[in-house]
Amino acid sequence: MAKEIVDIRKEEIINACEKLYRNNNFKDITIKSIGEETTFSRTSIYNYFQTKEEIFLALLKREYERWMDDLNEMYEKNSDMTKEIFADKLAQTIAKRKNLLKLLSMNMYDMEENSRMEELIEFKKAYGEAIKMVKKCVDKFFKEISNDERDEFVFLFFPLMYGIYPYAEVTEKQQQAMEIADVPFKYLSIYEITCKGILKLLN
Repeated sequence: MAKEIVDIRKEEIINACEKLYRNNNFKDITIKSIGEETTFSRTSIYNYFQTKEEIFLALLKREYERWMDDLNEMYEKNSDMTKEIFADKLAQTIAKRKNLLKLLSMNMYDMEENSRMEELIEFKKAYGEAIKMVKKCVDKFFKEISNDERDEFVFLFFPLMYGIYPYAEVTEKQQQAMEIADVPFKYLSIYEITCKGILKLLN
C-alpha cells in the first residue's frame, strides 16, 4: 500500500480518536468506538495501529508537532523579547494545546507501555524536537544567561507541563471535595499557570 494512502488512513483514525477524547475518558474509548468514527471497519484499524494506546500516542505526537509550528513561528517573528513577553507568548502556545497537556498528565504511562517500540521511538523523536525548539528559543532571546541556566530552564519546564492540566481543569466533584477537606484552592487557567511558571523559572 502506498505511503500516502497509509498516512491518510492513519490521520483519519487519529482524528476519530481526537474527536472521541473531547467528551470521553481514555479508559472508555476503545478500538471499536474509534472504528465507528471512521469510514472503515474496526479490524482494518489493526493494519495501522495494534492498540488504542498507539493511536493516542500518535495523537500526542501530532500535538507536539503542531506545538512546534507555533514555537517556530514565535522564533522566526521575533528578534528579541523580555522575560515577560517570552513568558506570555510561550504560555499562549501551551494554552492552545489542551489535548497535549491532558494526555501528558493523565495517560502518558499507558500510552508508552502499550505501544510498539517503533511507535514509541517515532513519538520520542517529536518530543525531542520540541525540547530542542524550546531551547532554541531560549538561546535566541536570553543570551545574557549562562548555558547551564538555559539548559536548566528547558529541563524544568517540560516536567512542569505534566502538572498544568490537573490544576487548571478541576472538576466540580474535585472542588467540592477540596472544600469539605478544607484544602485551599485558587483557580488559575492553563495560560496563567504556564506564564507564571515560566517567569519563576527564568528568574
